[in-house]
Amino acid sequence: MCRWLAYSGTPILLEELLYKPAFSLIDQSLHARLGVETTNGDGFGVGWYGASERSGPVLFRDTGPAWSDANLRELAGAVSSPLFLAHIRASTGTPVQQSNCHPFRYQRWLWVHNGAIREFPRLRRDLMFAIAAEFFPSVTGSTDSEVMFYLALTLGLQDGPVAAVERMVGLVESVARAHQVPDPIQMTVATTDGDRVWCFRYSSEGRSRTLHFSTAISALHELYPENDNLRRLSDETRLVVSEPLSELPGAWQPVPESSYGVIQKGQDELGPFRPVVP
Repeated sequence: MCRWLAYSGTPILLEELLYKPAFSLIDQSLHARLGVETTNGDGFGVGWYGASERSGPVLFRDTGPAWSDANLRELAGAVSSPLFLAHIRASTGTPVQQSNCHPFRYQRWLWVHNGAIREFPRLRRDLMFAIAAEFFPSVTGSTDSEVMFYLALTLGLQDGPVAAVERMVGLVESVARAHQVPDPIQMTVATTDGDRVWCFRYSSEGRSRTLHFSTAISALHELYPENDNLRRLSDETRLVVSEPLSELPGAWQPVPESSYGVIQKGQDELGPFRPVVP
């Protein structure tokens, strides 16, 4: 399906995570170890904050494979950000085109997704009609991932992200039941408003795609006091990934099945994810 990462913390160059780790996102575009597909070459994208005084995040997306894109390599070595989402795509059937590449953006919000809505062509019409009129003109692609984003916006993402995504999943499962489609949702999702990051791991069948978060940086400082890369990161730094970027012992923890997490200043949150029919 896809691989993604979400980073929040001390500003770093994008290449520090996209290219430099042993199992970087670029390496995963060719050699994913925990994904459904080994290769994720149907486009890529990165969205970042803090590049200028503009009101929203900057996007760079393209349809080619991430491993061979010279422009991405150049950009990643020059752009530093305290918060960014990156995604490499393996299409589940929709066209390889720029409007189908993640992250998706609406005003200050970004969204990335790994997974699928089962039998999406059968459910697409009903789901599209559930998107509010104010958001509908912003839908430019044909993926289930983008529809999920705009359904979440319709159901209150900007006011309460966890409740909105629970309602979005509940709606998809309700529409699927009406069409006799079993176990319709498979997802790991990250979304952000540029301040906090919300991450979700859920599937209707209870066997969700992998998702991991980095151990508290303060704990890693104690475990690896000689590691220069860790020493310069603040205690607020967090990373959520589809699969670990390294084999550093103790550095990664799995996100529990059917749960959500919030990365924010101060205490982060981790809680159960329970879909609700809106």
